Order: sequence, then C-alpha cells, then structure tokens
Amino acid sequence: MRHLKASPTVLVLVDFINPLDFPGAENLLRGALSAAAAAARLKRTLSARGVATIYANDNYGVWHSDFKELVKACQALPGARGEMASMLAPEECDLTVLKPRHSAFHSTPLDHLLHELKADTLVIAGLSTDMCVHLTAMDAYMHGYKVWVPSDCTAAESDNSKVLALRQMSRVLKCSIRKAIRR
Repeated sequence: MRHLKASPTVLVLVDFINPLDFPGAENLLRGALSAAAAAARLKRTLSARGVATIYANDNYGVWHSDFKELVKACQALPGARGEMASMLAPEECDLTVLKPRHSAFHSTPLDHLLHELKADTLVIAGLSTDMCVHLTAMDAYMHGYKVWVPSDCTAAESDNSKVLALRQMSRVLKCSIRKAIRR
C-alpha cells in the first residue's frame, strides 16, 4: 500500500477522458484536442516538479465504472477522442475520482483526498469550461482553495461560452486564468 506524498499544488483534470457522445459534442471537440495537448504539456511540467495529478471524470451513469477500462475504451475511439485519451492517459502515480455530476467535488472524496495531499492550490483543466470546469472551480473556491484555470487547457462548445465562463471565474471566484503555455 502506497502512502500519498504531500502536494501543496494539485492538477485536477476534469473529463478529458471522454467518449464525447452527447448532443453538442462535435462543437466541444473543436477546441478539446488543443486544450488536451496544452494540458498534457502542463501535466508533464507540473509532474516534473512533484505536483500530484487527479483525474476527475464523469462515470456516465455507470456505477460499476472502472477508470482504466474507460481510458482504454476512449483510446480505441477514432480521431480526436482517441488522441485525447492517449495523450492524457494517466500514469501509475496519478489518482482518479469518478464523479456523478458536473463538479468534481459533488458526492466524491475529492476534498478528503486534497486534504490528505495537504493541497492549498488547485490547477483545474478540462471539459467543458462553462460547465464541469466552472462548477469544480466554484466548489474549490467555496472550500478555500486557490485556483488557477489555465485558459488554454479548457474547451467549451462555443468560444463565447468559454470566454464568459473564464471571465466569471476570474472576477467572482478569484481564479487565475492565465495561459499555461506562454508563447
């Protein structure tokens, strides 16, 4: 049994491992692959600094879900869906939380896990900016965490929805929304 190593900053990847088979998914997919690529680069950088990664993924209503099986199933999908799952496939040291609803905090052990990691800062990246990422950032703010939502590591069904959600997170939730990759 492995014990968790303290990680004051934690990367939370929300719903990147995703078959994207819902109405509007094609619109989300337009920005999802570039967001996943930016998140993969950020994950490599943060992991090299000892930052823990937690995958917070939808269970898609299947209560006997197995995250490893979900990763394999998504990796087998054609096109961007499979590419995203492959480039962001978890490593052995990464942690996972299956969520039943939009926020990674709602009805999950995420807050307990973050306390075990002695986290005070969350980096939240994922899909979709205006729903699951936004609600996770809101709950993180309500739980007292400092939050960074790298704008280039999220995607939404429309650019306008993404911009409005990021603006709301910055203004109301006091999140940093600076890009992860500086050009």
